[in-house]
Amino acid sequence: MTKHRLIRQFCTAHETSYRLSELAPIAVEDNTKFSGPSVLIDTCVKYQEFLGFGGAFTEAASVTLDKMPTHLRQEIMEAYFSPTIGNAYTLCRTHINSCDFSLGNYAYTEVDGDVELKHFSIERDKQSLIPMIHEAIKLSGGQLKLFASPWSPPAWMKTNGMMNNGGKLKSEYRQAWADYYVRYIQEYEREGIAIWGLTVQNEPEATQSWDSCLYSAEEERDFVKSFLGPSLHAAGLSDTKVVIWDHNRDQLFERAKIVLDDPDAAHFVWGTGFHWYCGEHFDNVQLTHDAYPDKHLIFTEGCQEGGPHLGSWDTGERYAHSIINDLNRWTEAWVDWNLVLDETGGPNHVNNLCSAPIIADTKTGEILYQSSYYYIGHFSRFIRPGAIRVACAKSLDNLETTAFLNTDGTVAVVVLNRSEQAIEFVLKSRELQAETSIPARSIKTYIF
Repeated sequence: MTKHRLIRQFCTAHETSYRLSELAPIAVEDNTKFSGPSVLIDTCVKYQEFLGFGGAFTEAASVTLDKMPTHLRQEIMEAYFSPTIGNAYTLCRTHINSCDFSLGNYAYTEVDGDVELKHFSIERDKQSLIPMIHEAIKLSGGQLKLFASPWSPPAWMKTNGMMNNGGKLKSEYRQAWADYYVRYIQEYEREGIAIWGLTVQNEPEATQSWDSCLYSAEEERDFVKSFLGPSLHAAGLSDTKVVIWDHNRDQLFERAKIVLDDPDAAHFVWGTGFHWYCGEHFDNVQLTHDAYPDKHLIFTEGCQEGGPHLGSWDTGERYAHSIINDLNRWTEAWVDWNLVLDETGGPNHVNNLCSAPIIADTKTGEILYQSSYYYIGHFSRFIRPGAIRVACAKSLDNLETTAFLNTDGTVAVVVLNRSEQAIEFVLKSRELQAETSIPARSIKTYIF
């Protein structure tokens, strides 16, 4: 007797009403053999364990939320963090001191020479940023992990005397700066927020008009080896994950190599983080894993630059293309940039306006869900923390795919079609074959 099973399918498609929409399930006949283009899943071939998807808590996001009516604020937060009706985010980022998506430059101590951090205070974060994080933790059922990144040390610690426009950390303040991370973690813990990890420096190779600080690979290596790592261990914070680089894929392998080839530095390093703003360079992600398989890889930031891009479909496709290619090269977490921005793509204190998956129009009181929100959801709702990536082979260039085996035994297969034509194909595994199709410029998630 032929055994019948059903494959659930969810779809988001251009020029349709489909937005993470569940379509009629596909019936499967185990003994039927189909021909034609295929996507083959083999759950016996296993790769990395996945940590989670998420976005960034910034001052800009929090003050934008504060401008929305209470019920719309709740809708936005549920849209990201609810495990039942939202994108089920579980791993997020925030900033130490100010970033470009703050209302202005600020540091937790701005008193010159305060190496003992006597004036250290996170009072500004308590105004809107920390309440937003607390709300997310509650909505996630306490499952949210948070890592933090500095854009710049306080101005008095830097060679250029300002938080903006690059500059370097003065050598005499390296210990004080390492102590600063420790103090930050301790202060957040007092607010009931655990810091899962740290990146050493956001974009250490970029002199920006906003908050920025330059490190060579050797300087980052020596800071981790001689100051940050030992300070975390001395404070009983050795479980805090230290992530190096936190910049684009183009220099990912070269920067990781200089740090991780030093065993004393590598001892303190959990993994390497990367962004997408300078070409694709996916091979560098694979190369870094192959060279240092005991270290971890996470995508720590990406967004659509240059304003809000309201209604763009390309934005969602950019996200999905990047996520699939990063996951298929051993990436263990994927974190978007701002969770929510206003109708201008801000606020941003140097006018570096960008898009976000959710735009909150503070003038009209509308929530504007962008294509990126739905495209990310095709991964984050169905590939859950603890899932294991499994083999996923496709026979057509126009299909981009990845697959994960969840801890509950379900398999999630994501298929992206960025072409202008619908594509018919066969979804295969050891146990089943099913004929299916994917519309032009769309994304589907299959669950079986």
